[in-house]
Amino acid sequence: MGYKKKTLILGIVSILLALLYIFYDLTGNIGYILPKRVIKVVAIIITGGAIAFSTTVFMTITNNRILTPSIMGLDSLYMLTQTFIIFVFGSKSLIMMNSNVNYLISIGIMILFSLVFYRLLFKGEDSNIYFLLLIGLILGTFFSSFTSFMQVLIDPNEFMVVQDRMFASVNNVNTNLVYLSIILLIAVTLYSLRFLKYLDVLSLGKDHAINLGVPYNHVVKQLLIIVAILISIATALIGPITFLGLLVVNIAYQFLSTYKHTYLILGSVFISIIALLGGQFIVEKIFVFDTTLSVIINFVGGVYFIYLLLKENKSW
Repeated sequence: MGYKKKTLILGIVSILLALLYIFYDLTGNIGYILPKRVIKVVAIIITGGAIAFSTTVFMTITNNRILTPSIMGLDSLYMLTQTFIIFVFGSKSLIMMNSNVNYLISIGIMILFSLVFYRLLFKGEDSNIYFLLLIGLILGTFFSSFTSFMQVLIDPNEFMVVQDRMFASVNNVNTNLVYLSIILLIAVTLYSLRFLKYLDVLSLGKDHAINLGVPYNHVVKQLLIIVAILISIATALIGPITFLGLLVVNIAYQFLSTYKHTYLILGSVFISIIALLGGQFIVEKIFVFDTTLSVIINFVGGVYFIYLLLKENKSW
């Protein structure tokens, strides 16, 4: 079976799973329950699409299937932002109580950090993508350490609010945030279309890409900014999910067996939606909300990450 048919099958499965989630056991006050389920599904599609798209692009730029955008420290920066707001202003402040304000501040800080970060590192012509990853890893560790320090000092009741932000959840997604995320996602996707034609060449490596006429530094900088914005949207909408991108993109590579990024991106997005919808269905119907979506995704993704490391070690 070709990769085109496989991509189509993944799309059909994701649509069927979305319909199953929306209409399964739909009883009681349908006028209240149905819109809530639709909003959850839309939030899952936005999050899954943003994470899958950004991770596929990031792995192509770095030529490494183990590195994900979370290594740049954006997840850690999100938790630092939430903890700092509660540490300084308290959980009852306008910034925390108004989800729209909190969402815009979180996205704004993450995007600003990314822009400054890339601006400093891409000043010269001899910019190295691995140096950027190393700095991102160091900053991520610093953000996590500073976050833990503030969490120790805050009131235990305030810490419970911070703890809710540590795990991804679509159970209480704000409708306005979903609409705002759709607008941002469409804008970023339209902007990124002009750079997608370079991805197949970038996957050959920096030297080959430059020899084939790709303006490497400019394209990579623009793609990294797109990655940062997409991850910011997904994280601010439902919270951090560390291993989702690693899981779905590697499965897409294995399942589709192609290097054409048009289909890899579509396949990754569909697999991401299937994973999130399936995970949320398990959380609600099997565990009855005793756990969170991110716990299931990170557990499966963590096991798969260990498998990838052992596989790479064996190949060496």
